[in-house]
Amino acid sequence: MEHDLSPSTLSELRRPRVYPAVSVLTPTHRREPENTQDPVRLRNVVAEAKKQLEADPAVTRERRLDVVRQLDQALTEVDLTHAEDGLVIFAAPGEHQVWSLGRTVPERVVLSDTFLTRNLVSAQAAERPFWVLSVSADRATLWSGGADRVTEDGAGGFPLTRRPQNFDAERQERIGDMPSTFRDEDTRHFLRDADTAMGMVLRESPRPLYVTGDPAALSVLDEVGGATKEAVHVPHGGLAHGTPDAVWQAIRPVIESVARKSSDAVARELETARGRKAFAAGVDEVWQSAREGRVRLLAVEENYRVTMRDAHGDHLVPAESGDLDAREDIVDEIVEQCLETGADVRFVPDGMLGDATGIAGILRY
Repeated sequence: MEHDLSPSTLSELRRPRVYPAVSVLTPTHRREPENTQDPVRLRNVVAEAKKQLEADPAVTRERRLDVVRQLDQALTEVDLTHAEDGLVIFAAPGEHQVWSLGRTVPERVVLSDTFLTRNLVSAQAAERPFWVLSVSADRATLWSGGADRVTEDGAGGFPLTRRPQNFDAERQERIGDMPSTFRDEDTRHFLRDADTAMGMVLRESPRPLYVTGDPAALSVLDEVGGATKEAVHVPHGGLAHGTPDAVWQAIRPVIESVARKSSDAVARELETARGRKAFAAGVDEVWQSAREGRVRLLAVEENYRVTMRDAHGDHLVPAESGDLDAREDIVDEIVEQCLETGADVRFVPDGMLGDATGIAGILRY
């Protein structure tokens, strides 16, 4: 199952397909007893997709059979024992993908000539992805981080390794093992190469970057690096050879501290914007501003979900889940629209926005 939505991956998902491109969405659950119904719901929603394919006169028999095979293959790749909060299956002639999301999605089936990506985009923004680069004298490891985990990532050619060098033992004894290791020119070259590779990763997939390593290694990166110079440095050695859990435990307090500071900064910005009338609050007002490209910063409470319907194209009004014209993922629509127009999107703790009822924006004009 896929997790990492890079800009290039998103661009590939959004390209037009031969009809029908099928998007199947269903909420999933991490724990019992809620997750006991997930297999049944998944089978039912895939069955609904097959039913719609059968009933659609625009779908030829050959394409229908192809897409049905893709859906069946996707089902075999779903791992509900490690389910998160949402599952998305994409299937089109000759291809399929399965995405596990850390944000819930509405249950729905969509047949179109493109895949439905707004829920992936919103989940990615909510997860606040980041990179961790762990360095030592002989290894540099890249980790992809999200809301509650890190996993090793092979982007940029990572992990990078080099053969052990024979250092001058007398010199090491004179000035100390660790500092002498990082004064060695081969080691400096290795760390410079790691910095260059990290720069390539950041250009392809920009995220906040944290760098872990012994203080001596971080000091050398400060001297020789470029891409890592603005990163948050975490002086913790051994993680270049460590496990994902060890990296997560080391980086988690730093991530949480940065998140708290970010939320506090957003609260101050929103208060200032309210005073100068550059403020939008509530889903209808923010939705209108987002469609006009006016939102500079969007703040959304982490678990805010609301079902609305479009009243004659100019306002949203409350709707019941399951209504024919209900827009159950309207918050995800707004997030995607704001990101498309260059807004900064921040997910903040529930209740932080007070009378703004879950969603607020700072306007460009």
